[in-house]
Amino acid sequence: MWIGWIEFDFLLGDVHSLKQKRSLVRPMVTEMHRKFGVSVAEVDHLDLHRRAGIGASIVAADRTHVTDVVDRLERHGASRPEVHLVSVRRRIIRADEI
Repeated sequence: MWIGWIEFDFLLGDVHSLKQKRSLVRPMVTEMHRKFGVSVAEVDHLDLHRRAGIGASIVAADRTHVTDVVDRLERHGASRPEVHLVSVRRRIIRADEI
């Protein structure tokens, strides 16, 4: 079994409240889940209205599939025009490495 995860650190544009932040982040999370079939959630900077940390993970039997999905997620996150991608952390491991 292979496990892959990716963490995005986004700087949000013209956002002045946590309510505005939610209206921007929620659709991003939903789209990643729907488009890539991964588990995804806002995981960091929960109390800051101009930053968002989003994490996604996938489990599969094939390393190639996990790598492909994580690569596509990274390209998708970097291509979002409404946010600025500050950093990305990613990792792919076998379950027996834990």
